[in-house]
Amino acid sequence: MPLRVMIVDDALFMRNMLKDIFTRAGHEVVAEAEDGKQALERYQEIQPELVTMDIVMPKRSGIEALRDIIAADPQACVVMVSALGQDSLVLEAVEAGARDFIVKPFKEDKVLEVVRRVTS
Repeated sequence: MPLRVMIVDDALFMRNMLKDIFTRAGHEVVAEAEDGKQALERYQEIQPELVTMDIVMPKRSGIEALRDIIAADPQACVVMVSALGQDSLVLEAVEAGARDFIVKPFKEDKVLEVVRRVTS
């Protein structure tokens, strides 16, 4: 079943990579944001079914934005995106309500496996 997805990452290249993965899999990317502040605003406007959230971003970190989104919508489905070596941040994000995480660099099958796991 296609999902309505919001991609949050300060790097346009990373947003485009995820957008391509989701589009090829039949999902609809309904919003993008480049920092945690925009992420909360866009989430409240659009209410996507899935959010991918980079952990390290300017203005407001992904973990701060995650906490704001979960406070506003405890049922939100947020998957964190991390670089290798960010284990403590990933653990903090999961404790704050993230459903799972994806590690950069992306492998399409791993991204879609995580999406299936958190949305089924």
